[in-house]
Amino acid sequence: MKDKYNIIIRFFNNKESIRSITRTTKLHRETVTKYIREHEKQLKELFKRKGKPTEKEICDLIKEPKYKQRITPKRKATPEIISRINELLEINKENRKMGLYKQQLKMMDIYEDLKLQGHDIGYTTVCGLIKEMSYKPPEAFIRQTYELGSDCEFDWGEVSLRINGKLKKFQMAVFTSCAGNYRYCRLFEKQDTASFQEAHARFFEKIGGVYKRIIYDNMRVVIKKFVGRQEKEPTEGLLKLCTYYHFEYRFCNVRKGNEKGHVERSVEIERRKIFSKRIDFESLVTANEYLEEFEDKLNKKRPVGCEKSSFEILELEKKYLLPAMPFFEVSKVVQLKVDKYSTISFETNRYSIPDEYVGKCMTVRIYPTKLKISYNEENLCEHERLLSHHDWQLNIDHYLRTLQRKPGALAGSLALKQMKISSISGRKLKKIYDDYYKEFGKEFVELLQYIKEKETEKPRDLTIKEIENAIKKLAPIKSGDILTDKIIVVCQKAQEEMEGSKDQPNYVINEIGKASKNLLKEVSNFLGFSNAVTEKEEAA
Repeated sequence: MKDKYNIIIRFFNNKESIRSITRTTKLHRETVTKYIREHEKQLKELFKRKGKPTEKEICDLIKEPKYKQRITPKRKATPEIISRINELLEINKENRKMGLYKQQLKMMDIYEDLKLQGHDIGYTTVCGLIKEMSYKPPEAFIRQTYELGSDCEFDWGEVSLRINGKLKKFQMAVFTSCAGNYRYCRLFEKQDTASFQEAHARFFEKIGGVYKRIIYDNMRVVIKKFVGRQEKEPTEGLLKLCTYYHFEYRFCNVRKGNEKGHVERSVEIERRKIFSKRIDFESLVTANEYLEEFEDKLNKKRPVGCEKSSFEILELEKKYLLPAMPFFEVSKVVQLKVDKYSTISFETNRYSIPDEYVGKCMTVRIYPTKLKISYNEENLCEHERLLSHHDWQLNIDHYLRTLQRKPGALAGSLALKQMKISSISGRKLKKIYDDYYKEFGKEFVELLQYIKEKETEKPRDLTIKEIENAIKKLAPIKSGDILTDKIIVVCQKAQEEMEGSKDQPNYVINEIGKASKNLLKEVSNFLGFSNAVTEKEEAA
């Protein structure tokens, strides 16, 4: 186009000759002449025509010059070859109708068939013929609009995380609202019906309502079987959810992920943004807590070009949602017998039961992430489901009755070892044991029994904090002298002082404090406290 511009300007404006233009531009004389003569002819027709010129006439005057393309005929593509290719493509079509998608002839197979029949043709020519004969216009998509509270999409995604040092694949249930692109995710160990139902229950509980319709692809947890080519029969698990929450369902067509494009994109976004920088977690519970916290930040972030965030749109949607329902909790119930180790065995893993129930048959309710254990309709305990195999999950409180009779078994027990990984309070108790009770197993069992008895009055963490404060007061004493009875006395006195100080004036509190110190001295002398404690209290 630049060459044409130079030629036109030099000839019409600068009045240069064709010979001069040819010499300076180094273009062929015929090319220069062709551009000039065509332009003269178009100008003549443009001025000759009366009225305003058409857009086509203007475009023809300024269009970029093009060379005529030479179209060579396919000399090897004889009618016999084209007919044979059509026959083979028809076989592929019939196989697809019968669902035999993996039994399709490829281009190489068709080429080899033609060669066996003695046809002289190249592979690239066969590929070109097949593409021409199989051509379909590209698919067009129609952008949709959605009413508030109407549609939501669901899908599964796979995430690899390292739990307690072991790399494992987990299934991520993902919900995405169509109107506001609000996302909710939850991690599970399996893509089973129980996980599918719990994911819906947690999502509806999170948003405080229910969308009118949920859109699914052809996953096994929602489609029981195909009836004909189009009809699909839903699973019992999906029908139970729909009946309870009153929402409708819709299935996508086969291999049409674009029909739920919101959630298809959400799986990739959530996995990349949330679990790219961090994959190490103590448990699946902590991983889900991290996921929910990070996800809330993403939902509150306003996308570029949008006036509202996904969270703000959800707030607008809430008045259009179906009414919220109580949490949908359906479990698998099994009967398991307690063995001699006071545990039940489920999926090769063992879970502890209070030791007075050895030999009894427990009712175990199995959920995707936990086990609830009861006996004669009385709830006994609850355990988080283990993700490993042939592992043990023991609660030391379940063995207090046995440990009172066998205190020597405490030091080497697996239940004691697991205290430091069970919870924050468990780690604190394990540290107290390591610092003061290694040679006094019986006294440590008494301390655990005291904590268990106090659970009816106050939270377990608060009792442990009181014990830690009591140990600080007794710190100058040798570790062998800090025993449970002394800790209990200090805790009780602290509790009495706290209760007495609520309604008493300051001068009364001071008098009570002096009397308490004197009483504490007498108790200390009686129990064999060292002088360091009394001196420290007097200084205080």
